[in-house]
Amino acid sequence: MTLQKSRRNAFTLVELLVVIAIIGILVGLLLPAVQAAREAARRMQCSNNLKQLGLAIHNHESTFKFVPAWRREFELTDTYARVGNPYFALTGDARSPFGVLGQLLPYLEQSTITSLIDLKKPLVDPVNLAPPFPGAKNTTAILARLPVFVCPSTPETKSDYGPYFIPLGFPSNAVYNMPRTDYVALRGLHSSLAACAGLPSLTTHNSMLGTDDPIKKFTVRLGQVSDGLSNTICFVELAGKQKVYFRGKPTPGTTYTDAGYVLNSFYGDWNVARHPRGLSGALITNPTQAGCSAINILNNDNPYSFHTGGVQMVRGDGSVSFLSDSITNIVFAAMVSRDGGESVTANE
Repeated sequence: MTLQKSRRNAFTLVELLVVIAIIGILVGLLLPAVQAAREAARRMQCSNNLKQLGLAIHNHESTFKFVPAWRREFELTDTYARVGNPYFALTGDARSPFGVLGQLLPYLEQSTITSLIDLKKPLVDPVNLAPPFPGAKNTTAILARLPVFVCPSTPETKSDYGPYFIPLGFPSNAVYNMPRTDYVALRGLHSSLAACAGLPSLTTHNSMLGTDDPIKKFTVRLGQVSDGLSNTICFVELAGKQKVYFRGKPTPGTTYTDAGYVLNSFYGDWNVARHPRGLSGALITNPTQAGCSAINILNNDNPYSFHTGGVQMVRGDGSVSFLSDSITNIVFAAMVSRDGGESVTANE
């Protein structure tokens, strides 16, 4: 009598565990590569956004023979700007139109949004804002998110200007979300960082789009960039606002308008432009502690991104490059000023 061997039709538990372990190892090896590829794509899109801003600033200059400074303020005697605006006489802020990014909208293929804005009137004017802003006459389209101003590597966060508008009669605890920007102009250097670069401990206003007189000097000519357009920062990443980030981590809470939040995140707000400060970068519980670090420390005043190793910028000549967070303060200070007369170049 012949005995036939029985056939096994299933895996043993040991075999199954071995297969699962192998798959887990392969996934573990593959995941960083996938994440790196995604980040590379996001970084490329971010770079393209900045390139568009560089082209827009030059197209604006081609049209008007100047580029807008970080802020303009209408004089109290400006009849057109004050007509129908109950807030015009309150403060200088209530007399300022859209900031430099908002003024570049016509050159960023944003004709729909451009048609809704009156650049001859202040930002805080009923004709330029939508409900629930008191007396607003604009449409909610003005609050549309514009991808050209947002780096895809940046985590989503709110951009609520409700607390800012409360003194103007905005309902308390109501939300007024305005579209964010991760790209900003710089005004100049804060005195703390100037001292770190061996310069006089003074706050300067001589960045490419800087001004110390928004009433009389609200335009900048490219000829004023005597340090050279390729050696001067035009726009740089300052990403993630309104949420406050410190060295890649959200802060647990600060003394800002809301625990862990700060204003100045709307692309049309002139106050997105900042003076970079010297920071220690030592304690998340004291993020503004003075020191001599500048990049990727805190996203309140300083260049900041969610890329590894630095931030992206567009220079005055329209070229986009990476600004390392290990750059020396001397070189960074030279790149911030448009007429500092420094001997260093942007490639050092």
